[in-house]
Amino acid sequence: MTVVDDTRAAYDAVAPVYAELFSDMLATLPMERALLAAFAELVTGPVADIGCGPGQVTAHLHSLGLTAFGIDLSPSMIALAREAHPDLRFEEGSMTALDLADGVLGGILAFYSVIHLPPRLLPAVFAEFRRVLAPGGHLLLGFFAGDDPLPQEFDHKVTLAYRWSPDTLADLLRRAGFAEVARMVRAPHEGERFQQACLLVS
Repeated sequence: MTVVDDTRAAYDAVAPVYAELFSDMLATLPMERALLAAFAELVTGPVADIGCGPGQVTAHLHSLGLTAFGIDLSPSMIALAREAHPDLRFEEGSMTALDLADGVLGGILAFYSVIHLPPRLLPAVFAEFRRVLAPGGHLLLGFFAGDDPLPQEFDHKVTLAYRWSPDTLADLLRRAGFAEVARMVRAPHEGERFQQACLLVS
């Protein structure tokens, strides 16, 4: 099995529990909500929430006035997203090969979804993000942060994941043709193990 297959199977297995645990996750994340609000103000055109899970953040983007739709590897997650948010569009798909034409998106949200990719795959995924974004489009990336310049494996509760230095990820994004607009790094809240980070690029 490939990494994509492993990740799909892992999220399929936990989908109902995951959806219940994280249905109101943004309620306790004011910094993340602020960045999503800024993202919504900057973006013009449709937005893909890539790695959307059960669709709670896609729905939040919609509430901010964006034409947002979700893409996820897991059929079980997509089924839950469609059930919870029947007015929104959700599709199965992989960020490694998006079924989207060049330059059709005004924005991409990848909220803790690239964390499961082996580091060697990130440059190709960032190139894919660049391909489907229109000129001037924005990408907002959420991830677990670390101080080491090299990505660090950790035992994520669903499947293997990586922490990244914001500087290292920003450099990979620059190489893919993006320019940094803003970043946020915050201390872990109660119950979180690591620093949390977001990078906003265009």
